[in-house]
Amino acid sequence: MKTNTTTTTTTNNTTPTNTKLILFHHSIPTKQNPGGLFLLAFLSLSALAFLLTLYSSLSHPTHTIPTTHSPIPTTTQTSSLPRETSDALLYYYSFSNQTNRMSDPDARAVARAITSCSPCSVLVFGLGHETPLWRALNPRGRTVFIDESDYFVSRYEGRHANLEAYEVQYATTVSEFKELVHTAKAQAGSECRPVQNLLFSDCRLGINDMPNQLYEVDWDVILVDGPRGYYPSAPGRMSAIFTAGVLARSKRGGSERTHVFVHDFEREVERVCGEEFLCKENLVESTRTLAHYVVERVGDRSGSSEFCPGKTVGHQVQQQRRRR
Repeated sequence: MKTNTTTTTTTNNTTPTNTKLILFHHSIPTKQNPGGLFLLAFLSLSALAFLLTLYSSLSHPTHTIPTTHSPIPTTTQTSSLPRETSDALLYYYSFSNQTNRMSDPDARAVARAITSCSPCSVLVFGLGHETPLWRALNPRGRTVFIDESDYFVSRYEGRHANLEAYEVQYATTVSEFKELVHTAKAQAGSECRPVQNLLFSDCRLGINDMPNQLYEVDWDVILVDGPRGYYPSAPGRMSAIFTAGVLARSKRGGSERTHVFVHDFEREVERVCGEEFLCKENLVESTRTLAHYVVERVGDRSGSSEFCPGKTVGHQVQQQRRRR
């Protein structure tokens, strides 16, 4: 609405006055552009749609499967490797022409244990031709490798992305294995207890320089395929077998049992240490070159001072029979 003011002046003899006339009238609206109105409406609707979408995404977030598996598998993961995939991996593995690789029957035995619990926690002593196979069979789990050579650790880490491998220094030799086994059995009630945290152990056969967090893992499968043990000055696998037995018995959670495999079982060190620290009564299957033990956890019964109670009982029965 517009307002116009008109001023009138009188010059007669009468007293001069100034008269102001005020007029009111409606203003004529300006014609609006239809295109502008349409653009304004479109922008308003777009902004409203964006806000609704943002609110929905914040209120109900979508869960996506990560492209890389986490170091430690959660207990809610239930998917394992499809049988067809594991069979294909083993099939192509069988065509390898490596002379120092594990035989097909032995590889299949280890693979069955891994795939039966996958996703799970797998500890492997020794890097080798089978390293990528063990990782592939446990895609959503955690597979850790321990090796004596820093060079091999770096080499395999460079070839295989996200490989978890650590170097460990062994202070033993094959030539002294009998003395080491005898000392460990004599100290089974103290430094070389079957149930303990090896991180704080002074037992010479116990491996105590792995990363600290590895001693807290409840391992489902342990494979002893290293270190070297085919000549007298080699480190031998006494410590790896002893450590595997202690880790299996000292579990605090997870499965009650641990599958422990010892490769190159035809050699004296592997056979004797397996019998002493993993126990003959726990041997479930074996070939000439591979032994499969299933060791049950002992838990909080840290006072246990015998690796193989059944062996002691059997030995006493034999002595009683001889006396008769």
